[in-house]
Amino acid sequence: MGRNKDGGHYSRRKFLTHSALGVGAALTLPAFGALSPAERQKYYQFWDKLQPLPDSKKLGIALVGLGNYATHQLAPALLQTKLCRLTGIVTGTPSKADEWAKKYSIPKKSIYSYETYDQIKDNPDIDIIYVVLPNSMHAEYTIRGARAGKHMISEKPMATSVADAQAMIDACRKANKKLSIGYRLHFEPYNEEMTRLGQDEVFGPVKHIEGGFAFTFPDDPTRWRLNKKLAGGGPLMDLGIYVVQGSIYTMGKLPVAVTARQETHNQHLFSQVEESIYWDLEFPGNVTAKGETSYSHNANYLRATAQNGWFRLEPSFNYRGIHGETSKGAMDFPEVYQQALQMDDFAYCVLNDKPTRVPGEMGLRDMKILTAIYEAAGTGKKVKLDL
Repeated sequence: MGRNKDGGHYSRRKFLTHSALGVGAALTLPAFGALSPAERQKYYQFWDKLQPLPDSKKLGIALVGLGNYATHQLAPALLQTKLCRLTGIVTGTPSKADEWAKKYSIPKKSIYSYETYDQIKDNPDIDIIYVVLPNSMHAEYTIRGARAGKHMISEKPMATSVADAQAMIDACRKANKKLSIGYRLHFEPYNEEMTRLGQDEVFGPVKHIEGGFAFTFPDDPTRWRLNKKLAGGGPLMDLGIYVVQGSIYTMGKLPVAVTARQETHNQHLFSQVEESIYWDLEFPGNVTAKGETSYSHNANYLRATAQNGWFRLEPSFNYRGIHGETSKGAMDFPEVYQQALQMDDFAYCVLNDKPTRVPGEMGLRDMKILTAIYEAAGTGKKVKLDL
């Protein structure tokens, strides 16, 4: 893995610094702000022009949990990354371990079960751990991973409680390791354009936002996403978090209050979690963001109305095929491999000791908002937010 007597990943860091084609400064960007057109061009040009590191110098990533997202999105993305690669897996299914070992050339010493997970601390080929387990397990495996001395990525939602999210931040901070949340759309140009148009008030101040993300859930009550203990909630935790995120990065401000209501008609399928939930986030300046999410119909949009025009994405939250337009015409950006950019960006942050644009603190903030939405829906009252 390119280690030397100077310690750790110096050789990889040095290699990256000296091979960035003279545009390394392109990634010295605001952690939370919108990119200007020039910054965006520089950002994506950086990744287009950056030569991949040799495998021996890439940061190693271990995936914890080999479900659908890890199998069909993250693992294929790691074949496209330039600064990191798949070097380990954690699974409770021996047949999956064998299949992945063959497919991705993972040595036996880098395959762990949930019982042997803590032994990952002794593996120098693994630098970053990406937790892709059911939501309620994110906290435990992130905390254990940080204690094992690894940098951590937790898939969204960060956790199922505010307390667990804070504990994850505390553990990584104590271990002096970076923590990032799997918010892939912060690396997607159409959503970044919504951020710029809103925050830079290109069409004047934003007056209203609407967003929705929903799909029809399979008629299978055994799915873990319908188990409240594992999922923490229903579509709000799974899909609605994207809508909350979209409202915030379009506004560039934090909401101050929320009202909400939820509906459940199919009691057989949704006996533990909500079927649908609707909310109104209140922002400073009397701006509202109306959101919806559901497991019983389809929706995929993010729209903003401003003083002098409008802009929207539909679909807005997909892995690919996002489409955008404004009151002045269509948006036109290249399609990117969101997960590859997301993981490469975090690897770059680790190698160069820079802050991630999607840190644990952002995940904690969102957990506070989701918790407030559930409270508002449960009580029928407005809930104030102190973020």
